[in-house]
Amino acid sequence: MKLTEFKALHQRRQAEHLARHGTCLAERQEDSFDLTLYAVEGFYAEIWRSRGEEHILFIHVFQKPAGLGDYLRLVQLPSGL
Repeated sequence: MKLTEFKALHQRRQAEHLARHGTCLAERQEDSFDLTLYAVEGFYAEIWRSRGEEHILFIHVFQKPAGLGDYLRLVQLPSGL
């Protein structure tokens, strides 16, 4: 599925697609939100939820690696690299 096709889906369908075809890369917290980052078919999708809630507030979709900046601090390389 291309990015434009994904964006055209209803949010519920987007979440289903991510669950089936996406790879969960990282989770983080920002202010009062829980964020989950997925890689899927040439783009990234970030699911935003209120902290501790299951209901999805929105899904932010992007392709440029610059959008991954907030996740880089979560990456820990093994010692010796």
